[in-house]
Formats: sequence, structure tokens, C-alpha cells
Amino acid sequence: MLSEARGPEPLTSRAPWKPSTPGKDIKDLRIHQRPRGGKNHRKGSSQRSCLFGLELNPELVWEDWELGREFTKTLVLKNIHSKLQKLHLRPTMSKFFSTIPPQIIVLSPGTSFSMPVCFRPLQRCEYEDCIEFQGKDGSFQVCLRAIIPCHALEVPDSVLLPLCAVQNSSKTNFLLKNVSKLQTCFQWKCTAPFQLSPEQGLLKPSQECPITVIFRPQEALVYQQQASCRFGEEGDEAKSCCNVLLQGLAKYPFLQLRAPGTTDEKQQCLPELHFGSLPIGQSLQKPFDIFNPSPVTASFSLSRSSSGLHMLDSEFSCDVTTGQVAAGGSLRAFVTYTPAEVDTVSVEYLSLKCRGALSETTLKLIGNCVGPNVSLTSSVLDFGCVEEGGAVVQTLELVNSAPVEAFYQWDLDCTGNSVFSIQPASGTVCPHSHITLKAAYKPTQPIAHHRRVTCIILHRDPMFLDLIGTCHSELRQPVILKPEHLVLYKLHWSRRLDPQGSLTAMQQDNKVGFDREGMLCPEGEQSHRAQDNRTPMEEYYESCLGCVDPLSSLSSPHVSVEPSELLFNHKPASSLSPTSTFSQPVSITNHTRGELSLVWTATRDSPFTVSPSSCDLAPLKSTSFRVTYDPKQLNTLHGAQLECFAYNKDNPQIEGRLLCPPWCVTVRVIGHSFQQSKEHFLPRCSLQPPRVVFPALSVLSYRTVLFRNCGDLPLSFCLDHSSTLALAESVSVVPSCGLIQPGKHQILTLRTTPSEDAPKRGFSLHLQLNAAKNTKKLTVVSVVEKLCVSLGGDNRLYFQPTAVGSRTRRSHHIRNLGRVALRFQWSIPEPDQELIFVEPDAGELHPNESSVQIWSFSPLCEKTYTLKPTLSFWPIQTPGCNKSHLTLEVVGSGSKGSIEAQKAVVDVGDILVGSCRAIQVPLVNNSPCPVSFCLSVQQMLLDEDLTYDPGTEPKALRLDCERGTIVSHSKVLLQSTVRPHRRARYLWTISYQMLNSSGIGSSPPQAVCEVRARGVFPTLRVIDVCGGGSVGRLSKVHLWKLFSLDSLNEHMLCNTSPAGIAYRATTRNSLSSCASVFFKTTLACNFSASPLNSEPSVFVLMFHNPGSVPVDWAFLFPADQQLEMEYWAETGEFSSTELSQMKVKDNRLFVISPRCGTLLPGQQRAVHFTYSHDFVGTDRFPVTLKLPNGEILLNLQGSTLEKDTPCLHFDSRQHVFTSVSIEDSAPPKQVYELNNCGAVPVRYEVDVTALARLKVDNFNHPVLVCLNPEGTVLPGKTAMLEWIFSPLEAKMYHMDVSISVQDGDSTLVRFEGCGFDSPTKPFKCSDSEASEPCVKRVPFPGQVVCLSEDSVSLGNIPVCSRSSRILFLTNLSHTDSVHYRWDEQSCEQVVQIHPKRGVLSPEESALCVLTFTSADYPTCYQLDVICQMIQENALTQHRDALQSWEEEKERRQNEFTLTDTNLTEIEGFPMDEEPVSVPVGKGPPLRKYKTLPPLFAKMTRAERRAQRETTKSSRRPEPPRPALLHLGLTAHSHLPHLPDQSREHRRRFQSVKPRQPESTKSSPSCPAGPPSRTRGPEKDITTHVLTSLLRDILEDPAFILSLTALSSRPITYQLFSSHGSSPPSSLPPPPPPPDFPTFSQLTPDPQILSSGTAERKEQRGTADSAGTAGRWRNNSPTQSTAHAEHVPADLSEEVLLNTLQNLMMEAVRGELVLTARPRAVIQPPVCTRTRKMSKAMAQEREIWKDGEEPAGK
Repeated sequence: MLSEARGPEPLTSRAPWKPSTPGKDIKDLRIHQRPRGGKNHRKGSSQRSCLFGLELNPELVWEDWELGREFTKTLVLKNIHSKLQKLHLRPTMSKFFSTIPPQIIVLSPGTSFSMPVCFRPLQRCEYEDCIEFQGKDGSFQVCLRAIIPCHALEVPDSVLLPLCAVQNSSKTNFLLKNVSKLQTCFQWKCTAPFQLSPEQGLLKPSQECPITVIFRPQEALVYQQQASCRFGEEGDEAKSCCNVLLQGLAKYPFLQLRAPGTTDEKQQCLPELHFGSLPIGQSLQKPFDIFNPSPVTASFSLSRSSSGLHMLDSEFSCDVTTGQVAAGGSLRAFVTYTPAEVDTVSVEYLSLKCRGALSETTLKLIGNCVGPNVSLTSSVLDFGCVEEGGAVVQTLELVNSAPVEAFYQWDLDCTGNSVFSIQPASGTVCPHSHITLKAAYKPTQPIAHHRRVTCIILHRDPMFLDLIGTCHSELRQPVILKPEHLVLYKLHWSRRLDPQGSLTAMQQDNKVGFDREGMLCPEGEQSHRAQDNRTPMEEYYESCLGCVDPLSSLSSPHVSVEPSELLFNHKPASSLSPTSTFSQPVSITNHTRGELSLVWTATRDSPFTVSPSSCDLAPLKSTSFRVTYDPKQLNTLHGAQLECFAYNKDNPQIEGRLLCPPWCVTVRVIGHSFQQSKEHFLPRCSLQPPRVVFPALSVLSYRTVLFRNCGDLPLSFCLDHSSTLALAESVSVVPSCGLIQPGKHQILTLRTTPSEDAPKRGFSLHLQLNAAKNTKKLTVVSVVEKLCVSLGGDNRLYFQPTAVGSRTRRSHHIRNLGRVALRFQWSIPEPDQELIFVEPDAGELHPNESSVQIWSFSPLCEKTYTLKPTLSFWPIQTPGCNKSHLTLEVVGSGSKGSIEAQKAVVDVGDILVGSCRAIQVPLVNNSPCPVSFCLSVQQMLLDEDLTYDPGTEPKALRLDCERGTIVSHSKVLLQSTVRPHRRARYLWTISYQMLNSSGIGSSPPQAVCEVRARGVFPTLRVIDVCGGGSVGRLSKVHLWKLFSLDSLNEHMLCNTSPAGIAYRATTRNSLSSCASVFFKTTLACNFSASPLNSEPSVFVLMFHNPGSVPVDWAFLFPADQQLEMEYWAETGEFSSTELSQMKVKDNRLFVISPRCGTLLPGQQRAVHFTYSHDFVGTDRFPVTLKLPNGEILLNLQGSTLEKDTPCLHFDSRQHVFTSVSIEDSAPPKQVYELNNCGAVPVRYEVDVTALARLKVDNFNHPVLVCLNPEGTVLPGKTAMLEWIFSPLEAKMYHMDVSISVQDGDSTLVRFEGCGFDSPTKPFKCSDSEASEPCVKRVPFPGQVVCLSEDSVSLGNIPVCSRSSRILFLTNLSHTDSVHYRWDEQSCEQVVQIHPKRGVLSPEESALCVLTFTSADYPTCYQLDVICQMIQENALTQHRDALQSWEEEKERRQNEFTLTDTNLTEIEGFPMDEEPVSVPVGKGPPLRKYKTLPPLFAKMTRAERRAQRETTKSSRRPEPPRPALLHLGLTAHSHLPHLPDQSREHRRRFQSVKPRQPESTKSSPSCPAGPPSRTRGPEKDITTHVLTSLLRDILEDPAFILSLTALSSRPITYQLFSSHGSSPPSSLPPPPPPPDFPTFSQLTPDPQILSSGTAERKEQRGTADSAGTAGRWRNNSPTQSTAHAEHVPADLSEEVLLNTLQNLMMEAVRGELVLTARPRAVIQPPVCTRTRKMSKAMAQEREIWKDGEEPAGK
């Protein structure tokens, strides 16, 4: 689009100049105002044009000019014509343009003339003028224009923005170009949602500026907006303006979350990523896809769904938080799950928010954290009795049966400070594996030792191992401690039994038993354990805290120690020396009523010692010991666990009495020997996890932490109580101090009771490392949170109106907003339980998890209900605590409902039997509530002639869904399938019942609609056939018989069998090449016979589907149905049949095209069958026609003959004559065709012996007579055997007649005929006549001309009568004309067609009149008339080729070529010089003899090949072969019914004898009839005169005025009397005239159709000429008299026939509308007739009376 600014108006000019040359058309020239500067104007100045042979610029344009100066341009004229040009010049009219022109400009061919033109402007405006040139051929002008520069911008008309999502943006660019010579300032103006950048700017001349358009829609709409651009000079307010249409389309974006591999639609709607069970400390990554099904790019953000309460750090992480997804694309994201707390289920929701979308999508993430599962192979290790100073080692296994790595640590000093040791003391156990532990016992004092050692497991409760052993010395041998003693002690302790109880007595009381390992254990240990409320964690804390646990609810233990931990970290630097020691007191208390002996385990190399090492302690007393730290090495760390055994001193050691094992107490000590100036070890450690989260409940809870020494130096730690807050004092850490060796770890156990006032983010515990300022922070979250559950919908749930007795469901969400796992339970009041219920009514809710509840509402009456169920929930860990409650308000109403069909009757139409069709029945619910229904179907067959049992008849209508629900005021398409099982008319009644809440019908069935359908079978038939190649001249009746098309149609139209329906698919079902199953029938298809290397025999069958369902058809060759066998199963031997089929297949002797297809109802398809005559012999090939209703085996057969082999082809070996009445005095003559398929004439002879015997058997009555028993059939011709069948009785006759061929075999043909005695039976043509279905046929492929009728049946006509039919030839081509000619030689005695030849223009139709004149003897006619057609294009090509051939022939006769390449010059005559021309004299030409051919040397092979090609190309072009169109003609002539002369006819018939065949030059066997009454020129003159008179009358104005006057008179009707009607004459009418005066006959060149007519001009042979032997002749002398009297009637008939033909032709051309309303014809009254007219009518009546007498004689 070009936008320009307008300038001032141009100057006006003087009056136009008038040319002096009269008679020339010269345009006026004016200087007028026009817009400044146009794009088209500038283009025109640079283009040159040609006028009258002159090349010049059509205009001169001045653009850059200034006032007061002169500007000159040159006009150049160039003569490109071959003649001299003279031009007269008219100068310019205005004073602004000037030139110095000559008066006459002369331009020779190819020369140019330059003429300067000056422009002198006076004002700043536009100027326009012209220079006119006048030449011999006319005048022309050259425009002169001066324009002023103006502002002009070039912008597009419209800009289409890319498709954009709502609340997003898209952009595109377009160019803004300054097409003017001035600097142009522009400024854009547009409104939202479009934005242009830059909005303003300055463009230099011819400068381009890209403009960016940004589209930001806020709604999903189609946006169209004009953006205006004002431009001009900078500072100019009156700027010009141009507009650009901005167009944009906005769509709502939509994103879906999909889990890979998920196909369930429910999971796609509610996507979920389930990570399963994952070990703690590990990570698992799973992907999900973000799919964009919308047509726009969508921007999204992915975040955690907020629950409304404070949540800790998530255990799920996603690698994608924001991004874009293209239209139709997807983006894969990954979620990583890292669990942190054992035995917890983590639930989280990812919310996908798409900018501009109407909804959000949520992805549920769920995972379960599992911890280790560790067990010991034994709970007790018995070391037995060991001598003092000895050692015993035993092994046990630590088994981890979980998929997670287990960290363990034994609470035992294995460095020598204990008599027991376990190696390794700490470590890991791999998943699903075990390790072997070595436990050692090294006693130092002769006492019994027992210690219950704790195995601490990370993230699990601790395990306990009882270690027992007894040490003996020479002086002291205590009682050996055994495991059963421990069992008795546990039982005693759990039941508070008497320590002095007897073991035997306890066994007798079934208080103890044996376990699987044969060791004693208390019966019901689990129950006793249950009575001991201590958990493993509590027991471990008691052992670590020195058996003084203020939080324990149990009674005081036997022995306790205080303190349980000692720290030696404060030493004066001045006193530190190798001999300096430090000590701290330890107190042990005896809580028993007996005296105890205390013994400390001493170690020689330990820096820690206890004094005294042993002592006795009185009952209920305490004693103190001193623990001394004496390091042997400076600047190092020390740590140990000191143990002390306490045993009952006065415990009796009597067998059978209860033995109390010793107790063990421990003291954990650490210390360091670093000097003050020395730097302590730098710690390298880690805490896993660094933050400990306790349950948000006010219960005593435990957690474990792994403290790992990652360095290569020892690490000591202790809890820093100086910096610990008050809240931190509520957390107990065990152990609170210790020493960790390099690469080892320590498992810390934390215990606390969360409180409500604790900070939500937690507080910190500090561990002091290496007794220095280095600390490690451990965060502890120990806060109590209130239970919080949210109900969706603001604690309300609304149900839509529900049908009374039915059920409505709705989903409702509840969500746990806290960190505590809950159990919930719904409670509904008992009166409301009949109305509502929920699923599930109870369950568990993990932290942050949402649960979907399905509520059901079943109203009992029509009213509104308000119900209030209650939700109770409580923590899973504390089932006995107080429960919380929430109330949900449920509102619903009951109403009545019903459904109905949108259509009362659904007509499906026709369906193929055995197939199925899906239908949709619309059901409508107009009630305000959903309706649940159950459908039922009743079936009925409407055909009265069918008998069936309704109980056993299978249902043909199947409903895809018999139960369902339709929402209120909506429609549902009921999907159904119809599968008819028989050919019948079906009626189904669909009824429904409403369902109650239990799914049971609550109402009687009510009819909804009726469905009707009709089961049909697929049908296929052949409606037309045509031949080509060797069988091109055969009639359609002959082709119909060769392919047995009557039988084929009969079997294709028959009913389908159940087996045919079952095997409708194309399958390989046989091991042989031709399967013998599933065939409905077998038919023979004969391709006739032809000589070797002749044209292929082509049959084209037109298949038509007359039914109402599509038909799938296929022609299967043997290989298509034969199963492919394995290589080992092949025998390698082929039968003769297989070899023949392989020959046919390899050489493609039989070809079918196309071989498969589908015909829609009413559709037609042509199928070509081709047989090639390449090998001598008879070829057979089985082909299966596969149809939906079965298979038909077609045996294709074709024969190929030698050139000199005689062959007489028979249509069939059985021929049926037309039935003849036994009372017929003149039975009709019938024919049997013999076809000569060979290349030589064939002489035949009929054996009349059988006919003679038949005559003798029938009382010498000639029942069957052959009129021409001998004859010769020319090559490619057909002979007609003429027969007269005269039955004597009313029965069926069978005659076997032998027909022999000279020098050949004889053939036995069976003739059949039926005689009947009913004189009223109508006449009938040949029984073998091909059926002609009334179907509109389509042309065959390649057919250029079609006939309005392919066959004409005249029915029953009298002998010697004439009948006419009108036919139309139509040219189907849109571009090419067609020449046609009728070939009547085969039947010219009885058939005449006018016009015989003509030309059809493209898409033109021509009228042809067929006249049939029957012979004088009754005959059954079955004729084939051929029309030859040649396209004009083919004729033109033939003429051109023939002319080229003649010219080439003439050239070769007059010229010769020298092929010697070495010959460069001839002696005395150089080749380069031009010869001297010989003077030409008058007289005869000098050339007298023909030029001799050139002499050649011996030619090479290539030269000989070239010569053969030249010879081949020098042949005379053959004329195009005409296409043939066959017209079938059938008629049955008979004698008039003359009962008085039947005897005479019978006598004359019996006197007829067979005649010998005559020569081919004899007179025609069937003359046209008696001599015509008006012959030759006389009849033509009479016809032309009458026609001219009638035409003159119709064109006479006076006659037309008289008709106009007659139209105003009243309508009267005058009927002829019965005696005035004239019956048709029984005598034959005269033959039709050769030409009709109303046709303009187009006669082509006689040579056009000369090719191939020689054969058609030959006579048909002696068989045709001998057909006059039995002809009926009646030469009554009265006939000639009647002929002369009927001359006026014949002429009237000719004129009337001519008139009707003219009317038909006018109707075809569209000049006459036959369907128009007829006009009334007013006959003159009787009184107006003259005497002359009355006399003429009276004479005509007399003539008709006289004509009846001869006919009746």
C-alpha cells in the first residue's frame, strides 16, 4: 500500500489543439490538476513501448526541479520496422515545455532520432502536456509531466500477528519505507492490546524502518484494529495519514500434567507420582510431562501448593519451576524425593499455574520412607567358666533385612576397660546382608560377670545382648552363671517373686519353659514384657544415666551410680606435668536389702583409675570412689567407659535355688592433656541429619543422630551446657560426651517432650569439640501444633435436585494441614443414614494429604433436606487422646424425573446381513434432576412371509449401555449396534425403567422410541459388455454368451448363505493352487479363439451395484489363495495343471484390471479381461471372484490357432429355439450362428440324417429343417444357419445334430424347442437373448461416442412391414470431433439407418433414424449393426504422417546422398567453390532419366541396422483403426391372423424343401418388399415439393394471422367416425428415401474410412445368401392395384415421419421444450368445409375400404 501526501493544484492550460488531418481519432490534451508524485507514474517513465513499429518512452517525467531554471530531457525514437517511417510532429501547447521539432521526421529501418525537450517552471505546482506524432498508420502521443516531491510512505495493508495466548505476548515486524524524495517524520497511534515500536521517528529518502508490533491480549477474542500513522514534515501539524490493519487471535492456554506410562483417564485427570518405599538418606528421581494441547505457546510456573500452615523444608524437589511449552509440545520435568524421617509418608502437591489459563492443574507427590531392620542371631552369649587370666571368643551375626544401609554402635568400651568386648564395635550393615561380630570375655577377677549391652541402631530402637561368664581361680570358684539363671531372674523381676524360689518348683508350675534353642525362658514372655512398660529407648536411657532416670515411672533399681559422666577438661597449665593427676568422686548406692560386693574392672595402661577397686556395700547405703585421670602422654585426648560389677555377697550357691546375677554400672569419662600453649586438634565431623524434628505432639519422643568423625585424628565432644537455652535443657542427649576415633562414628540419642511455646523454626544445641572453642550446632524442632483439618466448600456440600428413589453422588475434599498423621471417622445421625452416606467413612490422613470423599444422596420425597454429619479425627500415635470434631452442612432436594427420545422413530435404512452398523439414539431429559434408567429392547419382524420364533430369534439390536444416568436438561446419545441376521424388515421398541438407589427398577417399562432397519444382501451384476481386439466385431449377445453372464448375474444376485457370510474375508485356505471350498458355483468364461500373434481378446464387463450397500469384490488368482509352504515341504514336482498355470502367470496370458475394488450403491465400474494369443493351444486359468456373499470360480479359457488351422467356434453346444405354436401355419425362421475364428475359410456341413429320422418319427412332418446345411464361412465372419422349427405336438423336442468342418473335427450340437397349443400365447424372441436391465449406463473407458440405446427391440411385427426408431449418437469428447459411419452390409436387406455417416462436434448429439423392413416370411431377427468411429485428431495425424511420407518418398526419388567421407573435392570442381550456374533455356527439362542410386561399399552392422530402421520408417502410414459401436436389433415377424387360409399356408409350408447354397454373388435373400409405388426421382420430387409447400405455408404471414384469429374463437373438437380410421397397410411400404431434406448431411472425405472397409464390403458368404429357400411369397395380382391407390397415404406418412424427426432434433438441440404446456388446436366446424374437401375425404374413405379387402383375402 502506498500512501502519499497531496500538494497544491496544478496550473490550467489553454484550449486544446485540434489536428489538421481530418478523419483521425486524436485525444484532447489538457494540463489539469493531479496528485503529486505517484508510484505508477515513476514506473512508466523508465519503460519503453512499441507503437506503429517505433520504440520510444511513452512519457517524460521531471521530478527534481527548481524554480527559475531550465531542465532538459531527450526523447528518443527508434524505427524497428522494416519500412521507412515518416512522422509529422505537433509541438507542445504550453509555454512551460518547449522543443525545436522538425516538421517531418524521417526514420529509416533501424535508425533513431533524438529530440531534446526543455522544461521551464514558473510556479511550484504540477505540469502536464504532450507531444503528438502523426504517421501513416495513425497518431500517438508522448506525455510530458513535471511533478513536485511529496511525502509518501509504503506500508502493508494488514499485519497478521501470530497466534497468542491470553495474558501473553507475541510480536512480528513489518517495514515502513519512505518512497519519497523528502525526509519524512512519522508518528504511530494505536491502542491496546497492540503496541508499535518505535512509535515515532524520521526517515530519510528511500530509507526503511522495521516496525515491531507487540500483541498482548487479555481475553480470548479476535482482535482487529486500525493503527494510524501520521507523517509529513517535522513540525507540520497538517500531516498526512496512513492506516495499517492489525489482526490478532487470542486463545486460552491449557496445560496437562501426565505421568509417563499412564493410560488410565482417571490418573490423567488427577495425576500422581508415587515414589513407593525409599530408604532414608537415598534419593529417587521420577519424570512427568507437561503437555500443551492448546494451539498457543503457554508460559507456566510450578510451585508447591500452599496448605495454609507453616511447613518445614520439603522432601521433594523439582528441577523445573518456570518455562514455556510450545503448541502441541511437551516438556519433561523431574522430581527428586529425598526422605528424612523413617516410617513416615510424605505427601506434597505441585501446582501448575499457566498464565492466562482458566484453571490450575495439581500433581500429587507421595513417598514412603523406610529405615533399617536389624536383628541379632542370639540375645544371650554364654562364655561359660574361664580361668583367671584366660579369654574366650564367640561369634554372632548382625542381620539387616531392609533395603537401606544400617548404622550400628555397641555401648561398650572395647579398649580394655571392660571384661567384655565386641569387634567391630561400630560400623554399617549393607542392605539385605549381615556381618559377623566377635565377642571376647577376658575376666580379671574370679567372680560371675553379667552385662546387658546395648546395640544402638540409627533411626531404630536399640537392641540388647546379654553377656554372661564366670571366672574361677585356684582360691575362689563361684557358681557358674548360666542363661537359665537370667530367665528365672527376669521372671522374678517381672512378677516380684521370692529370690529364694526353687527352679524345679517354677518348672512344675509351668512358669518357665524351653525355647527353640533349648534354653530356659519364661512362659508368656511377650505378655510379661507387655506388663513391663519400658520401651527399648527407656531401658537404654536407664543404663546410660546410671539407673537414675527422673523421667522413668518404674521403681528404683538395685544399684545406681552418680554421676554417670566425668569430664577432665580443666587443668592449670602451670601444674601440668607428666606426674600430675586429677581425680573426681563417684557415688554408688545400694537399693537392695542385701549386702553387695562392688568390684571395678581395672586396666593397666588406662589413664583412668578408680580407687578403691573393690569394697562391700551395706544394704540401702552409698559409698564413694575416686576416679583419677593420669595421662601418660601430653597433648592428646582420652576417653573410656569404666564398669563396676555388684553382686549379692550372701547369695546362697545351692543348686536348684534362684541365683541372682550380678549388676553392672558404668561411668563414661573423657579428658585431654593439651598444654595451654598447644593448639587442640582441629575437628572434621558431620551430623546427619543436622536438624532433628520431633513429632508435633506433647508426648515423650526419641530421635537418633549420626555423629561422624571425618578426620584422621581423635575427636572428643561434650554437650555445651553454658550456651544452652532453657528450652535446650528439655532435650536429653545420650551420650552427652565421648571420644570418637578417626573414621568412626557415634550415634546420639535425643529425647524430649515438645511444647507449644517452642519456636516453630526450632532451637540449637551446641556440642563442644576437642575441649576447645570449636562447636557443632544441632537444630532441634520440638513444637506442638494443633490438629488442623480443612473441609472443602466452606464446610458445605450442595447436591443438585435428585429424582425420588434414585441416587446422586458428589465428591468432597478433606485435607490434613498439620504435620501429624491423623485418623478420621464420619458419623451420620441415624435418621439421616437413609438419605446420605459417604465412602470412605474412615481412614488415615498423612501430613499435607488431601482425601476425596464420595457422598451419596437418596431423597425419599419431594422436599429440600439439610443434614449435618460430623467428622472426628485424632493423631495416629495417640489413639486415646481427645478427639477433634468438624461439622459439614449437606443440602439437597428431591424431585421427579423422566426421559424421552428426540425422535419417536429412528430409521436406520438398509444394512448388510451379517455386518454391523453403529447408530445413535438421542435420549433427552427435560426434568430438573438426573435420571438413572435401565433400557430393554423388544424385536419384531415385519415381513409377513417370514416365520420365526421370537424366543429363539437372536436380537439384531444391541445396546452398548443398558444402564446409565442422564443429567438434567441434557441429551445423551445412546450408542447401539445393529447386526441383522437375515433379510427382513426389523422393528425394535426401546423401553426404559427408572432405577432407585439400589439399582432396581422402580417404575413399569415405558416405551421411548422405535428403531427400524432392513437387512439386505450385497448384490452385483453385469449390465453391459463390450469387446476389443480380436473379439471387437462380435456382437454383445455373442459376448454375453461367451462369458456366461446370465449365469454369473444369477449367482451374484442370489441370497447369501451363512457360510458365505462367515468367509467373506480374503484368506489363504488351501494347499493346492485352486481351492475347492466355499465356491457357490463354477462358470466358464470363453475368450473364443484367434490366430497366433493376433490382437489380444479383450472383454470389458460393466459391473453395477443395484443394491443399497457397498460391495467389495476381488478377483483372486490361484497364488492368492494358496498357502505358502515351507521349503522342506516342497516336493519339487509340479503337476501339469500347475505347470500350465505357471506358464499363464509368467507370460501374463490372462490379465484382469482392476482386480479388486468397492462399488457404492448405484455405482458402476468397468473391468477388463484380456487374453493374449502368444502360444498355440488352449489355455485355462481358474480365477475366484470373491464377493461378500461367497465365491464364484471363473474358469477362463482361451484358444490360439496356427495361421492355417481352420476353426469354427460355437457359442455353446446347446441351442434353444423360440417356442412355436403347433397351430402356426408359418413357423418363424430361426438362426444359429457359426463363427470362423481362424485365418482361413472354413467349409461346414450339417448332418441332416438326424433331421430325417426326426421327420420319420413325426409322421413325415418336418419338425426341424435346416435351410442351408452347407456353406463356407470366411475368416473372421459369422455364418447364419437358418432353421425352421415346426412342432407337431405340445412338448419339448431334443435333437442332436452333428456339424462337421472340412479337414477338421465334427461337433455335436443339441437343439431344443418347445411346442405349445395355446393360440393366445404372445410371440417371444429368442430365448437366448441377453437381458437388458433398465439402468442408466456409463460409458466404457476410452469410449468417445455413445448411443442413446444399445439395443432396439421391435417386438412382434407383421411380415413385409416397416418400423422406425430414432437413435442419438453423442460425442463424449470435450475437445475432439468424431467421424462416424454405419456399416449396414451385414443386414442391409432389412435395416437402413439415416444418415449413414457424419461428423460429431465436441459434445454434440446427432439424430439417426433406423428403419427396419421385415421380409415376407416370418423370422426371428437378432441382428448386430456396427457403427465405425474415428476421431478427428487421429485423422489429422494420419494425414500429416501420410503427407510427410509422400514428401519423403518424392525426395528419395529425386535425391541421393554421398556417404564417402574421404571425398573432399571432385576433379576439376572444388567443393568450396560455388559452381557456375548453367543458363536455363526454354523447352523441356534437361533431366530425362531417373537418377541412379549411389554405389556403396560393404556396410557395417551399424549401417545395416540404420538402413533397416530407415526402411521401416519408410513404410506407408497405416490409417487409424476405427472404434466399433454395436447396436443390437431384435424383432419377430409373423403373418396376419388369417384363419380361413390356414390350410393353404400349411400346405405351402409343407412343400418347402431345403435349398442348396448359392454363390455369394446371388441376389439378396431378403428383398425389401414388393415394388414401391413411387420410385426414384419421382418420389423424391414429390416429397420435396410437399415439404416445401408445408414450409411456405408455415412461413406465410397471412396464414399466421389466420391462426391468430382462430385462437380467439371458442375451442371445438371434431372427432372422426369409426369408419374413417385407416388401419395400417399389410403391404410393405416403399424403402426410405436416401436423403431427408431436413438434415444437412456432413459427408467426410471418402478416403477417411477407406481403411478396413474392404472386409466389410465382402459378402457374408453362402450361408447368408442361401436364406431364401423357405421364404413366404404371395404374389397376388390385387396388390399392385392397391399400391397405386395408396400413393397419397405413403407420401403423408413420409411427411409426418419427417416432421416428427424434425421435432425430435429440435428437442435435442434445446430449441423445443417437449414438456411445455400443449396448446389447444381448434378444428374448423363442419359447416365451413367446402365441397371439394368433402369430396376428397369421401375418396379417402373409399380408398381405405378398398385397402381392407386385399388384406383380408
